[in-house]
Amino acid sequence: MMTRYVSAGRTVTGKVRKHNEDAILVRDEVGLWVVADGLGGHSAGDYASTMIVDRLGALSRSGSVFDFIEAIEDTLVQINADLLQTAATRGVDLIGSTVVLLVRDTDFMLCGWVGDSRAYCLEGGRLRQITRDHVHGGEDEVTQFGGVAAAPPQAGSGVLTRAVGAEDQLFVDWVVAGNRPGMEYVLCSDGINKEMSDAELHEQCRSNPEPQDLIASLFDLALSRAGRDNISAVAVSIQE
Repeated sequence: MMTRYVSAGRTVTGKVRKHNEDAILVRDEVGLWVVADGLGGHSAGDYASTMIVDRLGALSRSGSVFDFIEAIEDTLVQINADLLQTAATRGVDLIGSTVVLLVRDTDFMLCGWVGDSRAYCLEGGRLRQITRDHVHGGEDEVTQFGGVAAAPPQAGSGVLTRAVGAEDQLFVDWVVAGNRPGMEYVLCSDGINKEMSDAELHEQCRSNPEPQDLIASLFDLALSRAGRDNISAVAVSIQE
């Protein structure tokens, strides 16, 4: 029986920020889904996140999944270099973005990430986070990198330890996950997990098996609350 991948995605500014510095990419035809979160409080976060989704969106897929992963990594490394050069040219400290992405293959899924944008997997009624935030310390209202932020960090605030456009060398973490009918994935910027707990996200996923319904429900919940950050999510369902 043929496996189908059904997906949906959305990004909004939220209720506090003036600009949306997030960007998403949904490419069912090649099996690539992306959420990028431009660093809030820094210069041109939207420029960084848009560059990521535009360039990944332009990639073709041929050969093995590992060829595709290599092309994705090469693209992110080039974006990293270009953002560093742009920041230097503009005389600003940093132009950067986090990114989380999901790539399908016949037998498995590959999830890659840089920063604190997250991927969750729902299978058998259990939700688990399959990424690990590149953050030192606790969470904060404003994503910072290495202590550089729009305002001085508060005591106990989190410091982002990795981002595209932040350092000369870029390291992308990868995890292998399952590709079985009934599984569901959620990629999101931290605008989602600032507004709801993992338990609440679990309940939303359990109650809304169809990606379009899940995205609508997640955004209704996030926007019914403070909406402190830009809000972005992509849901992918594996179906027979």
